[in-house]
Amino acid sequence: MIVADLLPKALGLGRAGAAVWPADVEHELGVTFHETAEELVAVCDVVTINAPLHPETEHLFDAEMIGRMKRGAYLVNTARGKICDRDAVAAACESGQLAGYAGDVWFPQPAPQDHPWRTMPHHGMTPHTSGSSLSAQARYAAGTREILECWFDGRPIREEYLIVDRGHLAGAGAHSYSEGDATGGSDEAARFKSG
Repeated sequence: MIVADLLPKALGLGRAGAAVWPADVEHELGVTFHETAEELVAVCDVVTINAPLHPETEHLFDAEMIGRMKRGAYLVNTARGKICDRDAVAAACESGQLAGYAGDVWFPQPAPQDHPWRTMPHHGMTPHTSGSSLSAQARYAAGTREILECWFDGRPIREEYLIVDRGHLAGAGAHSYSEGDATGGSDEAARFKSG
């Protein structure tokens, strides 16, 4: 198993800084740590994207990053469509650089009829329904209720629920995101807005 963790790099930490995990644990678990996504993708047969969308991840998987991947590797994106460059993915599937692409997220979403991922070879695209299970909906409802109760009672919101506070990233959001707007300014997405 191969593991990459971009959070230590984003925080300025790495092997020389605070240890991600000790080398003996890495050996015991049979995993290999890679400092960067570029190092990681070069050795993987399958890459799954599980990251939030923010300025550092927008189009992270562009033609250059996909070109660093093993020829014939698979790319799976169940995070956010805009983490992948739409045209680069389609070109890589056409050329055989990617053996296939799968996911449940598109950009823009919903995808227009002429979106190249609909017709590129070797794709497995599904609707984005991961949050629609009954258990997921129950968790969302319970979390929303707790946040509202805290707000109305004047109590602090739990760190894991807090994304923004007074206009600035806070709580879990401060550890997961960076300032900026990765989804604004898209002429293509604007064409599909209603009204």
